[in-house]
Amino acid sequence: MARIRGLRSREGRRLRRHQRVRKKVSGTAERPRLVVHRSLKHIYAQLVDDGAQRTIATVSDQALEGKKSERSVEVGKLIARKAKEAGFTKVVFDRSGYKYHGRVKGVADGAREAGLEF
Repeated sequence: MARIRGLRSREGRRLRRHQRVRKKVSGTAERPRLVVHRSLKHIYAQLVDDGAQRTIATVSDQALEGKKSERSVEVGKLIARKAKEAGFTKVVFDRSGYKYHGRVKGVADGAREAGLEF
């Protein structure tokens, strides 16, 4: 594992939580990992196959309009649509150390609405 600088900072604590979850959660060729990244202004989602070490699809909210919480639900729907086009219906959700609340939960809800299972 890579060493994290500033473990007492908010970002350092989040990265430590993320590493702890990543020990157990990994995407496969049959069930990729749905990774969520949240910044102050935007939210990003991507599908990752950890076995092949490749990104299958990626979506961001930069081209979308509306409130941040509404855009996160749309990001979930868009990533679910791309997952279905790539032939995936089941994924493993990786919240990247963020709380399962607000925009992160919005991405998950949007993906579920569009038909992804996790």
